[in-house]
Amino acid sequence: MPEYPDIVAYLKALETRVVNQKLLQLRITSPFLLRSAVPPVSSLFGKRVIELRRMGKRICFGFEGELWLVLHLMIAGRLHWREGKPKTSKIDLAAFEFENGTLTLTEAGSRKRASLRVVQGEAGLQELDPGGLEIFESDLAQFSKVLRSSNHTLKRALSDPHLFSGIGNAYSDEILFYARLSPFALTQKLDDEEVARLFEATRSTLTDWSDRFLAAASDSFPEKVTAFRPEMAVHGKYKEPCPRCGTRIQRIRYASNETNYCPTCQTGGRLLADRSLSLLLKKDWPRTPEELEERKKS
Repeated sequence: MPEYPDIVAYLKALETRVVNQKLLQLRITSPFLLRSAVPPVSSLFGKRVIELRRMGKRICFGFEGELWLVLHLMIAGRLHWREGKPKTSKIDLAAFEFENGTLTLTEAGSRKRASLRVVQGEAGLQELDPGGLEIFESDLAQFSKVLRSSNHTLKRALSDPHLFSGIGNAYSDEILFYARLSPFALTQKLDDEEVARLFEATRSTLTDWSDRFLAAASDSFPEKVTAFRPEMAVHGKYKEPCPRCGTRIQRIRYASNETNYCPTCQTGGRLLADRSLSLLLKKDWPRTPEELEERKKS
C-alpha cells in the first residue's frame, strides 16, 4: 500500500502537472471504484484543480467550487501520467483527462479495493479523515499520548490510521527496526526512553524515504511505487542478513500482510510466532534463530 513517502512523491509529481489545469473528462471503467453519488462526478468537468492535499494515505484533489475528489489507492492502486489523450487500456480503472495530459489509475490483482469519492467542501472532506496523528505536526508528548491511548502491539498501533497518519505495513517494519523495538511490544509497556526512540525513528525513517522519492519525482512521474525496496533494512527481506548484525531476518505472515524483524536487534534473540502457528506447534516452536537453524538441518 502506498504510504506517507509514496503519497508525498505522488503529490509532488501531480503538483506540476494538474494544479491550475481543468479536468475535461473522467472515464471510470470499474463499477467498484466510485463510492459516492452526490455531488456527481460530472460536477468536476471543466473545473480547475486549485489544491492538492494528503489525508492519511489518501490523495485529495481540490477543485473550483469547493469540490474535492478523494482517491484512496489501498494496497495495489497505482497512478500513471501520460502526455496527451492516450486510449484507456484494459487495466485502467479510471482515466482523468486534463488539458495537458491524462492521469490513469490501475490496480493489480482481482480484488478491487481502491476507491474514489467526490465530496462538497471542507466538511465533506473531514468526514473521510480517519484522524490519525500527523507525525511532522506533533511533538514527543503528543506522540506519546496517542501511542499509549490504548494497549496494542507496536506494529498494530503504528499502522492504525486512526492513531497515526500515513504509516502502513512496510514503513512500520522499518521504523521498528531502527527503533530496536519488537513489533509485538505493547504500547503501554514502553518506558519513556523507548517511546522517544520510537518517535525519532518514525520521523527519521519517513523523512529519509520521502527525500529519496521526492528527488526522483523531480525528474519524472513515480512509476515504480512498491512496498518492497532493495534498500530497505527488514521489510521484504526474509532470510536475508540483518544490515546491522547479520542475523537472518524473520517474518510473521497473516492475511495479506507480513511483519519482518531482526530477532537479535529487536526481540532479544527470540523468534516471534503468530497465534495460530504457536497453538499448532506449541512446545515444538523454536525459540531462537539458532534453534530454528538446527531444526532445518535435522
